[in-house]
Amino acid sequence: MVIVAYDPHFEKTIRKISDARLKEHVKHQIKKIIGNPGLGKPMRYCRKQTREVYIPPFRLSYWYDKRKDTLVFLALYHKDEQ
Repeated sequence: MVIVAYDPHFEKTIRKISDARLKEHVKHQIKKIIGNPGLGKPMRYCRKQTREVYIPPFRLSYWYDKRKDTLVFLALYHKDEQ
């Protein structure tokens, strides 16, 4: 069973979302990622070992450790603010 954790910055960003439709879309993507952690696009360079999923117009960034079976959601951010 995958152990799921949330970065404090990620939790704060999620609480600030006022659009109910976007919030539901994020929840749906989180459930999909928990079911299949290899789902997202692998990042390169300084963001190596993290993955991202596109939720228009945002990116959901997470890290998965296969050995410990741990999934950590890092950030939800707008692509232009990267």
